[in-house]
Amino acid sequence: MTTNAIIVNKVTKRFGKSTPALWRKLRPGKNGSGKPEASGPVLALDSVSFQVKQGEIFGVLGPNGSGKSTLIRLMATLLLADEGNVTVHGLDPAVTPLAVQQLINRVSVEASFFKKLSPMENLIYGARLYGMGGKEIRRRVVEILTRLGLEKRSIYNPMEEMSRGMQQKVAIARALLSRPKILLLDEPTTGLDPVSKREVQAVVQELKERDGTTILLTTHDMNEAEILCDRVAIIHKGKLIALDTPEALKDLVPRLNGHKPSLEDVFIHLTGDKLKEEEKEDIEAAQSMVRALTQEHQEPADQIEPALLEQEKE
Repeated sequence: MTTNAIIVNKVTKRFGKSTPALWRKLRPGKNGSGKPEASGPVLALDSVSFQVKQGEIFGVLGPNGSGKSTLIRLMATLLLADEGNVTVHGLDPAVTPLAVQQLINRVSVEASFFKKLSPMENLIYGARLYGMGGKEIRRRVVEILTRLGLEKRSIYNPMEEMSRGMQQKVAIARALLSRPKILLLDEPTTGLDPVSKREVQAVVQELKERDGTTILLTTHDMNEAEILCDRVAIIHKGKLIALDTPEALKDLVPRLNGHKPSLEDVFIHLTGDKLKEEEKEDIEAAQSMVRALTQEHQEPADQIEPALLEQEKE
């Protein structure tokens, strides 16, 4: 019987505070209506619910700002939900964060390191934070990094001499050292060249097949999601709008010229028109704001001319 490794239950998360009254006055409504926009916190996640099965690769797709990284941070004990709850192997990250941290590891697109130190030194430091050490860790560091495509000489050189793609591989290696039951990958292949991307994808697939690791993956690469993920959730404006296997999601879109659509076609079909409309509204709102600010600081002509006349008399 398959059990759920992660359960997300009606999670809502908001960021920010109410907009100051003065800014609301200067900021007109969308479409040039002239009415101030409603102020308040930004809704990052809006009553999102889903389950991730133990041992599956679960993908989360969505435009920038859709709430993908917020989900990852909630599971990683870095944020607290405003409403609803998340459980990781039956544990609530908000109640028992230390216990959850022993089960998970996270790789973000903005991984941080001590750049003057080598990958070996950085990874040994990370291992000690998990209570690991000794010759076995050094052997595993070399094994994981070479499996990810790093040359042995690079393992002992300062990280500041490495490309961003190579540094991202070290971030993934750091996450694998603790042999986590759940691996949270937040756009892990962003910035990697095609060869490096395939090497990382191969390791992710191997982790599932050999170790039974549960993996939650956020990505903008539709092909990557289609290759790796058992199921995919699509999030838009904080809402879950679709969830199924890649093949089942493709059935949501009519065939294009007799060919079955790709996952990218599905993504555009479900979010594309909305994105275009939002982009148009954002541009119009910005234009209206500029007009309002210009009018606010422009002196009326009947006030300027008398002042000029007074200067001429002097």
